[in-house]
Order: sequence, then structure tokens, then C-alpha cells
Amino acid sequence: MGYKIFAINPGSTSTKIAMFDGETCLFSKNVAHDAAELGKFKTMSDQLPYRRDMILDIVRENGQTLEDVDVFVGRGGGLLSVEGGTYNLSDLVLEHARTCANGVVHPATLGPQLAHEFAVKYSAKAMIVNPPDTDELQDLARMTGIKEVYRTVHLHALNLKETAIRHSKNVLGKKYEECNYVVCHIGGGISVSAHRQGRMVDGFDIVGGEGPMAPTRCGGISVYDLLDYMEREKMDIKSVRKLCTRQGGFVSHLGISDALEVSKRAADGDRYSAMLWNTMIYQIEKAIGSMAAVLKGKVDGILLGGGMVYNKDLVNQITESCSFIAPVYAYPGEFEMEAMAAGAIRVLNGEEELKEYTGKKVFEKFDFA
Repeated sequence: MGYKIFAINPGSTSTKIAMFDGETCLFSKNVAHDAAELGKFKTMSDQLPYRRDMILDIVRENGQTLEDVDVFVGRGGGLLSVEGGTYNLSDLVLEHARTCANGVVHPATLGPQLAHEFAVKYSAKAMIVNPPDTDELQDLARMTGIKEVYRTVHLHALNLKETAIRHSKNVLGKKYEECNYVVCHIGGGISVSAHRQGRMVDGFDIVGGEGPMAPTRCGGISVYDLLDYMEREKMDIKSVRKLCTRQGGFVSHLGISDALEVSKRAADGDRYSAMLWNTMIYQIEKAIGSMAAVLKGKVDGILLGGGMVYNKDLVNQITESCSFIAPVYAYPGEFEMEAMAAGAIRVLNGEEELKEYTGKKVFEKFDFA
């Protein structure tokens, strides 16, 4: 028997839960939530009792118990920027999750809160692993052409890092800290990142509108064109933020966010859908090329994860365009639940040090600026 870990990953309309005995998954469920029911809650944190009670019901229905759990791991969110790693779920983490200290309101902020509640009730430890606020950018990636405006990143850090950790161990027989990769998460959001010897040294801020377009995100576009569009459509700042993260991409063009439906329409000969689908892939390929340049061409592999990687056309196109850089490997789906458990296990086994959240950004500004 290994350590027993319970992972909690809240999403917009569901909460994923999984019980692990060591690296073995005992059971996992995606608990659906009624959108109308969630709409009754005034704030994100107000959803906590509703989601907690539903999780407890599902655990009981599956013949499981939380009594002997060693660690509850919650999906992070709302934190100020941190280095990658596994963090103790402190009072400061809870406070920043509740108040969305980084200004991003997302259901992931419920992860630490739920993990804390269960840990207190069952006298267990509580942790978070590689939260979305992970920022390991190298200095050259931070400065922009506007004084006192610095680049930050919001990426699928949990899945990106876990994919690289697993590939290093299982395929190359090496440690993550010994390898260089371009790692992509291609799903509802699209993250493309450069990993050098265990650090995610560059990537695109997908919350801020950088990188490739995605099913609900606009991706990088000319600032001038966006300003013209704002004037023409009489849009305010709040509406533009929605365009960046929720109403861009496929939604803006076709009114749908279902990548499977767009790819099907493309395959059936719809020219608009085909152009949209292929443009998204083209932009991913460009982003991979730029991250390869960050690594100076020393790339041990291009790793593709996320739900859209089940699509063979997407994988084939990226492989055709980018395999001259390095071998392309497809990891369809995501390892987020496994990643949360694995981070806790590495700490419990003494392979990794448990970090403390300071509540201070890893980067504010350069001391010479």
C-alpha cells in the first residue's frame, strides 16, 4: 500500500475527483454541476458547500472513504505568480484563492478551499501542485516594448510539466531536469511552452490573448486591429477581456466551442470551418517554432497533450511541419489528476521539497529599470 491521495479539480460546470493509492488510481469521477444551480451563487466561493456535499455523495456512492486519505490536493488558482512545484496549502494560499488575488476569477480557486475543508475534517495534509500561476520565465522573456509593462504567463502548467516529467522518465530514461522540450496543451485552451532543464522558461499568456487562437480564445492579434474593432463594435474593456478568453476563436467565428464539430465540418468540406481549423493548427506550429528558437534548437522532443490531440489530422499536420526540429510525441487527454497525486507523492517520498507560498510575485520589475 502506498500513500492515499485525493485530488480535486473544479471546473466551470463540473468537478473532477480521483482517489489514488500511490500512483494507482482507485476511482475517478467527473461530477457534473447544473449550470442553473451554479448561477444561483453570488460569488465563486459561495459554491463551496454545494460542490463539497456533491463530492461526498459521489465518494459514498462509489464505496470509498476519505477517512484514511494522507493528502488532499486541490487544483490551484487565484494566486500571485510562483515557481513550479508542490506547495503547502497554507492560510495565505486559502486567502488568496478566496479573494482571487491575481484578479483571475476561475473555479480552480475552489480547489484549495475544498482540499482544506477535507484535510481539516479528516486530519490529513493539504497541498497544491504546479498551479496555473506558475511563472518560471527567463529574464529575456519578461520585457516588452512598453516601459513598466512586463510579460507574465498563465498556462496549463500542471499538465505541461507532468507530460514532460513522464516523457523524460518513460521514454528517455532521464530526469525532467536533464531535458529540453517544447510542450503543448491543446484543448479548450492552448498552451505552448519551452522547458529547459526542469524550468518552463517561456510560453504564451493564454489569459492575456497571446499565442494561437483556441476554441474560446482569440489568440495573438495586432493591437491596432483590436482597437479598430473595439471602436467599430463600440466595445468596452470588459467585453474585450471576454473576447480574449471566452468569446474568441471558434466561438467568434462559428458560435460554437466544440473542436470536434469544427473538425468534422472541415472534413465534410465546409470551407469556412476548414480554414478556421487549419489556421489554428498553423498558429500552433508557428508557436512551436518560436519556442524551439528559445531553446536554441536543442530540443529533445515536442510533446502534445490535451483533448484535441485525439484528432489524428491535427497531430499529423504538426508532425509534418515540426518534426525537423525534434521528434513529435502525442499524449492525448491530460494527466492533471495524476499530476496532482504525483506531486504529493514526490514530497512524501522525499524526492521533492514541499514549498511555502510567500504571497509575493516571483517577478515585479528589473532593478535597473
